[in-house]
Amino acid sequence: MRAWLYRFMTGRYGRDQFGIFLLISSYILLFASLFTGTVLTPILYYIGIIGIFYCIFRMLSRNIYKRRSENNKFLKIKNNVTGWFRRKKNRIKNSRTHRFFPCPQCGVTIRVPKGKGRIEIRCPKCGKTFIKKS
Repeated sequence: MRAWLYRFMTGRYGRDQFGIFLLISSYILLFASLFTGTVLTPILYYIGIIGIFYCIFRMLSRNIYKRRSENNKFLKIKNNVTGWFRRKKNRIKNSRTHRFFPCPQCGVTIRVPKGKGRIEIRCPKCGKTFIKKS
């Protein structure tokens, strides 16, 4: 049986981060459909079932290029979202020792140390200089 399963799965895509996300979110939707007593119950249920079937389809697919492309798109979106939260967390963490100013020309956020008085700030991207109180 093990050898048959190994031969069956040879050349198939398997699981990846998008597949795991899809499976977990589908289970959450199915679980939520149990406790909602509204019109959303059948909608959540069917979306959850479709998500599980799509996850199984992706795992058994032999079109590796297409599945890898889907996973890369998911990872790009995931990294954008987590990167935004990471930047906000770092800005809050550094707010005691630094001030943040947007460049008036290009809009890049520049970090300068607090308590230096009025200083001239030079944007590292466009080279524009402006004066602010730190």
